[in-house]
Amino acid sequence: MSPNGSDRSSRRPMRRKLLQVLTAGVVLATASGCTYKDFPRLGMPTPVTEEAPRILSLWQGSWAAALITGALVWGLIIWSVIFHRRSRTKVEVPPQTRYNMPIEALYTVVPLIIVSVLFYFTARDESKLLTLSKPAHTVNVVGYQWSWGFNYIENVEGTSGDAKTNKALGAIPDRFREDFPAAAGGVYDAGIPGTRNPQTGNPGPTLWLPKGEKVRFILTSRDVIHSFWVVPFLMKQDVIPGHTNSFEVTPNHEGTFLGKCAELCGVDHSRMLFNVKVVSPERYQQHLKELAEKGQTGYIPSGIELTDPARNSETNKL
Repeated sequence: MSPNGSDRSSRRPMRRKLLQVLTAGVVLATASGCTYKDFPRLGMPTPVTEEAPRILSLWQGSWAAALITGALVWGLIIWSVIFHRRSRTKVEVPPQTRYNMPIEALYTVVPLIIVSVLFYFTARDESKLLTLSKPAHTVNVVGYQWSWGFNYIENVEGTSGDAKTNKALGAIPDRFREDFPAAAGGVYDAGIPGTRNPQTGNPGPTLWLPKGEKVRFILTSRDVIHSFWVVPFLMKQDVIPGHTNSFEVTPNHEGTFLGKCAELCGVDHSRMLFNVKVVSPERYQQHLKELAEKGQTGYIPSGIELTDPARNSETNKL
């Protein structure tokens, strides 16, 4: 048999093994329990706010780019392994190439293009998601070891006071207070790790939100860094002592959803759970009245009060 014939015959077992590996990979991918409905979301939760689809789209694009890049890289590696492996009949050293300018230019330019495109879409969506408008409702989310409190900055029947001057909200900068309703006495709810949702039994306090109305979250901490994450919102933001973060959402699905702290904040971090209950605007207003009837009027301390220089250091609204 000629050397060429021997070389071709030696490649056949390798190709058969490659085919078996690819077949096994297809079987594993299709037997993982995912349906065609789950695949477009790549395992992420169903969005429940008007803003969440933008985040989902960004993730889908990032994963698509990663999969295409991975397929290309692995394809080149497998192609090199198969067609440039050492021959069993030829023992001479192959020609040594020190560099290849087109290839070097390719693997320099292509990553720059990929990173630039990902940066553009990320910056565009982040700017849109963090833009603040005039919200219909404002909730001060207070993180503390080891639970959450919620100050509903609203005009509620049976309450008195003014959120713009309330000392309990001293950690909130003036630029946010300007948008508070006038004479908002407000109500609050505060939890402990043992608190549970009465309807579902899920651990943690419950944050109530109205469907179809924009809500601004003002995030403050009393102690260490936490992170406010409502899973189906597809977005989370750090809750930092001495620094106020804020974002807005418009819930568009009624139901009770899970939330948690996404920042390792200490020994009982895993117990910093909460629930988000999205209801009709009428039911939301009724819940605020129920809190007032329970005596939960006014506001709980929002966090570490800022010094005057730090309070208004960030003068521009995002």
